[in-house]
Amino acid sequence: MKVILTTVKQASVSIDQKKIASIQKGMLLLVGFCDGDNQDTVDLMVDKILKLRVFCDENRQINLSISDVGGDILSVSQFTLYANTSKGRRPSFIDALNPRDALNLYEYFNARLELLYKMPSTGIFGAFMDVNSINEGPFTLILDSSELWPK
Repeated sequence: MKVILTTVKQASVSIDQKKIASIQKGMLLLVGFCDGDNQDTVDLMVDKILKLRVFCDENRQINLSISDVGGDILSVSQFTLYANTSKGRRPSFIDALNPRDALNLYEYFNARLELLYKMPSTGIFGAFMDVNSINEGPFTLILDSSELWPK
């Protein structure tokens, strides 16, 4: 599982020029899954995301979590995080999890965020979406579940 986490002043998702979700200060999460990902993987990633200190305190030090600032979350499925560009000019997406299983994990991911923090705003799985954001900082992290498991 991979997540691109960006702190934002605001973010939104539109489909066919119709805004379907938007947030104010918080996190934009681009979420992708690969073979081997399961609910345990999602549980670890959600725990990491909710506890990460990625927001500035009153001294402009990065010391605060999403719950400390009461921020919103916009979660967007993004299978292209598993693009393989090692050969040729056209990315291969063979490493991305099949759509049926990825949808199940994406729904579980959002349900865990809701259970442990609050309901995220979301895009629509599999849709062609326009994602807009005003990044704060900018502060962007690449989270890879392979780095979360104890060695």
